[in-house]
This record gives sequence, C-alpha cells and structure tokens, in this order.
Amino acid sequence: MYSLKDIALECNKRIRINFDGGDLSSDGGLLLIKEFAEKLGIVEKIKQIFKTKDGARSREHKDDDNLFQMIYQIIASYFTDDNADELTKEPVFTTILKKESLAFQPTLSRFHNRMSHDTLEQFNDIAVELRNIAYSIEMPEMVLLDLDTT
Repeated sequence: MYSLKDIALECNKRIRINFDGGDLSSDGGLLLIKEFAEKLGIVEKIKQIFKTKDGARSREHKDDDNLFQMIYQIIASYFTDDNADELTKEPVFTTILKKESLAFQPTLSRFHNRMSHDTLEQFNDIAVELRNIAYSIEMPEMVLLDLDTT
C-alpha cells in the first residue's frame, strides 16, 4: 500500500509525489508585479526619492523597506498594519522584499508616525516620476489584461 508521503510515478521515476505541504502562498502574482516594477525602474526611482529623517542607525527594518512592504501588502489586498503580523514569514513577501521576515504591525505603525509634510512631498514627486515612466512607454497596438484577485 502506498501513501502520499513519497511516491514515484511508474511512467516516469524521476517525478515524485509528496504531500509535505512546503511553503505555500496565494500571493504568487506579486512576483510578476515585482519584476514588472523593477524592469520599468519603479523600484529604483522610489529608492532614490524616498528618504526619511530616521535617526536610528541600527533599525532592522529600514523605512524604505517598510514602504515597499506596505506597497506590496496593499497590492495584495492586505490593507491594514495588523495584516503584517500574519505575513511576517509569508514566502512570496519574504522573497520579493529579500528579507527573512517582514516588519510586524508595531514597526509599521511607528513608520507611519514618522511621516511628515516632507514625506507627502516625496510621495508627490514619486507620483510625477511614475507618470513620466508610464508616458515614456511606446503605445502598443493591443493590450490584453488577464485579471485575477491580485
């Protein structure tokens, strides 16, 4: 009798079936969004423009990391800081943010508290730069949108 713990297919012994579960995620679409943002230079633009007056030198989760975490959380429909506690070890988020773990809710709340008028000006500058990137792209003949919950 076989169990699904580890079975090799008879038609191809190199294919193995197991039911260990592993690192599962329903947020895989974020990987494509991250690649798209990097190819367009969006990630680099935000890193260039977004600066805070964060005096802590030894902070594990820097403000620019917190901003990207919040951006990706919102894109994936995790709208509140509280969602960060559930996502701290989520495999797609840790992969796209290149971190072993994400910031928890208190860290994101303190990040929001450090926002100032200067931060709002930077967000406006970022919006202008992103608009310039979008306008610089040559208009394609056709656009196909395949929409899902992401």
